[in-house]
Amino acid sequence: MKVDPEKTPYRTVYKGRIYYFCSPMCKKEFEKNPDYYLEHGPQGMPGHS
Repeated sequence: MKVDPEKTPYRTVYKGRIYYFCSPMCKKEFEKNPDYYLEHGPQGMPGHS
């Protein structure tokens, strides 16, 4: 999914880089273990298979 950085309020900074998210759930999951997501890539919406 592409996220428009100009439109989303969901963002976080990790190791000096800004990451943008489609929802507060995705942002929260990334913040729990950012290195995992940076290594393995997006995993879909949290709580959905």
